[in-house]
Amino acid sequence: MKILVTGGAGFIGSHVVDAYVTAGHDVAVLDNLSTGREDNVNSNAPLHRVDVTNLAAVQQVIASLRPDVVNHHAAQSEVPKSVADPGYDALVNVVGGLNVLRACVDNAVRKVIFSSTGGALYGEPDIVPADEDHPIRPLSPYGTSKFAFEQYLATFDRTFGLRFTTLRYANVYGARQDFFAEEGRVVAIFASRMIEGKPLTIDWDGNQSRDMLHVGDVAMANLAALEKGDGGTFHISTGIPVTVNDLFRKLAILTEYKLEPQRGPQRKGDVYRIALDNTRAKERLGWEPRIHLEEGLRLTVDYFRDQISRLSA
Repeated sequence: MKILVTGGAGFIGSHVVDAYVTAGHDVAVLDNLSTGREDNVNSNAPLHRVDVTNLAAVQQVIASLRPDVVNHHAAQSEVPKSVADPGYDALVNVVGGLNVLRACVDNAVRKVIFSSTGGALYGEPDIVPADEDHPIRPLSPYGTSKFAFEQYLATFDRTFGLRFTTLRYANVYGARQDFFAEEGRVVAIFASRMIEGKPLTIDWDGNQSRDMLHVGDVAMANLAALEKGDGGTFHISTGIPVTVNDLFRKLAILTEYKLEPQRGPQRKGDVYRIALDNTRAKERLGWEPRIHLEEGLRLTVDYFRDQISRLSA
């Protein structure tokens, strides 16, 4: 199968590319490298350095490749940045996404797989774990832009026959996550700073909880969605809430970190407690997470320890 992965040089997208290449598919990557890294890209997947907000360039790439499936991971994915600049968030996540959809329709793409968000859609959920039918009430422009694009996908399916599967991710962590970032990415930031013995800050009271999912499991969900889940929306998640304080303790043990964390304020747009029910993905995609939290954290710490040693060599 011919597949184009937008955002395929990024943290999650590059793992999806690896899974597709390993499965024997013909894969290409579209990425502007604003947050992605060229060295993340699988050597068997040609990179097209294009911004999704450039319609003509997107059209040119998709017309030249004629993929069967477009896996759309390119996004503005920072909640704080969306709060600070909602217009830019919408430009990338809505207008950029529509450019991809228009090019897909014009070039007979069979299906789009969309990486959406679970954690940013529901606000403070009424039930934990929440299922896909929970009321949508995002606390950030990022969540709003992702949900808006989900609606466009359904419209393009009804109007143009462009099939889709939407995957709403939990909080994803693992190798290649940007550990220099100051916002979000709690596992990457904690692991990298603990390895180097640097102080770190826990925002809020640390009892806020997230559904933590290893990126390897996310890649397998995208593999399953190639042939299953048409027209559906699925939580790609564990269903288990984990507090930030628990993550700190587990990572401190793995890294032999001895410092006490500093405390910071609540961030705008953050929810307090969330986890996502993944029953629908198990039943319709045949997918469920395989990598337990302790194993995933160990793999992540090993990765960052190796990266830090290379940078200091």
